[in-house]
Amino acid sequence: MQKPTAYQTLQTQLQATPRTWLITGVAGFIGSNLLETLLKLGQRVVGLDNFATGHQRNLDEVQTLVTPVQWGNFRFIQGDIRELADCQRACDGVDYVLHQAALGSVPRSLQDPITTNAANIAGFLNMLVAARDAKVQSFTYAASSSTYGDHPALPKVEDTIGKPLSPYAVTKYVNELYAEVFARCYGFNTIGLRYFNVFGPRQDPEGAYAAVIPKWIASLIKGEPVYINGDGETSRDFCFIANVVQANLLAATTPNPDAKNQVYNVAVGDRTSLNELYAQLHRHLLPRYPRLAGAQPVHRDFRAGDVRHSLADIGKAQRLLGYAPTQRIGEGLALAMPWYIGQK
Repeated sequence: MQKPTAYQTLQTQLQATPRTWLITGVAGFIGSNLLETLLKLGQRVVGLDNFATGHQRNLDEVQTLVTPVQWGNFRFIQGDIRELADCQRACDGVDYVLHQAALGSVPRSLQDPITTNAANIAGFLNMLVAARDAKVQSFTYAASSSTYGDHPALPKVEDTIGKPLSPYAVTKYVNELYAEVFARCYGFNTIGLRYFNVFGPRQDPEGAYAAVIPKWIASLIKGEPVYINGDGETSRDFCFIANVVQANLLAATTPNPDAKNQVYNVAVGDRTSLNELYAQLHRHLLPRYPRLAGAQPVHRDFRAGDVRHSLADIGKAQRLLGYAPTQRIGEGLALAMPWYIGQK
């Protein structure tokens, strides 16, 4: 018989001994997926969100996917990480913090660096202080692959970074610096997860800063042009949301002292060009939308602040956390496509 993975073992343990988790940014894409998984595992969850980029509809959808008893284990606080009092209220009585709240998007940060800084640096520091004072067992936070900046080497390895290419990248790097200092000065355990191009259900296809996969799917379904920035050979390590959920739960609960106060790449270790991505999406949608038969993307200028290529080395997370991604891009798209199509 095959030995269970670290994640399968953890799921069994959590079901046997439920804990209390705080998810900041709980109404967002990643936050709501964490919420769904934790409630299905019988955990108690506190959620904090100000709905700046999250949506009530995400919470409503999770409610339809869990039992009434599981939903009863969820307590929502409408609040803002830029307010220390909201962070303190949210951290009260919590075992594990999963800090996902942030203002994402490179273009948004270029347009409005002050607001990005307030949420991603001041808000992050508020959460660190509140979690430290509440004596939570662990603090796992969303870091970013943007921290690699202009360093050209592939694959990306955690201890080798370049200069940041956007205000957003600066904020996510500062998070890592603050986390490191809190470990050194206060003995407070943190783990940062550098996400690489996450996709999956409940990812917002609307708005100027929508991620590429939901945006392109929505455009194809609506018969609108799909724009590719540059020649389309720009590549990314696309990571399905289930892999990100797994990494968060493994990081939060790791008993391995060597695994703490580290940052980890969260990805699958695959590289997909934008041209290849377009072809995959087109292939998935064509049977349902035959009118897409001759559809072609429209190429335009490269976008400021964008990294040309991105590919993660996930060896560290595999070694220290037992991380084992369960879906590559093709499998993830197949699982997510019914949800994306249902949004039309």
